[in-house]
Amino acid sequence: MGVMTALVTAFVFGLGMAAIKSDAMYKVMKDFQGIIEKVITVVIIPLLPIHISGIFAKMAYSGEAFSTLAVFGKVFIVVIAVHITYVLFQYIIAGSFTGMNPLKAIKTMLPAYFTAIGTQSSAATIPVTVEGAKNNGVRHEIAEFAVPLCATIHLAGSIITLTICAIAVMALSGITLTFGQIFPFIMMLGVTMVAAPGVPCGAIMAALALLETMLGFSDANLALMIALYMAQDSFGTAANVTGDGPIALVVNKLSFKSK
Repeated sequence: MGVMTALVTAFVFGLGMAAIKSDAMYKVMKDFQGIIEKVITVVIIPLLPIHISGIFAKMAYSGEAFSTLAVFGKVFIVVIAVHITYVLFQYIIAGSFTGMNPLKAIKTMLPAYFTAIGTQSSAATIPVTVEGAKNNGVRHEIAEFAVPLCATIHLAGSIITLTICAIAVMALSGITLTFGQIFPFIMMLGVTMVAAPGVPCGAIMAALALLETMLGFSDANLALMIALYMAQDSFGTAANVTGDGPIALVVNKLSFKSK
């Protein structure tokens, strides 16, 4: 099944279940989700380090390892800098809209940031993120709605990482991506992340098909992408959950205006 076919099928089933309120289909899909998450966490993730170590052993044998690792270090710095810039931008926008001090709001959400670094999972950090949103003045019902929803669909930190790492890996292969190539990839990545499992490295596993079909990644390039992503997954997840805070603030403000 092609990537686009899989995405369209998933959305048809999802919207269809919501429209006809099918409990039977929902239970089947929920069990299927549990199976996929179990396969990823129990089988794929534990075996990934072995696969990646083989790739790096081959690179070391050919003499490419040191130059590649030097590029990886620069990529990490760029990725984390963009994460921080993105989160600051979110809080500045939310602060200007709600009248709240952005720095104070960020300070309140720091426990969620550091929890995400430890858990590497947006879903596992939901209780801490919800508590941070409430401490920023978001009403209980808004925080309980907005934060879990954002944990599923707002994976901007992961998308930032995947995009920058994809450009870096292609550059290592001597290929320069054009805007016409990378923009459709980013758009599709935003849709695909909605289906990413809420487990460590779930985003990169969901993105592999796009990297292969849209950017023409080889098996070696995919392995490099996985290695790059795994090395900074904690910070991408932290950017995801910290960015949920300003979204909750804006939704809270809009809910007051609608009354």
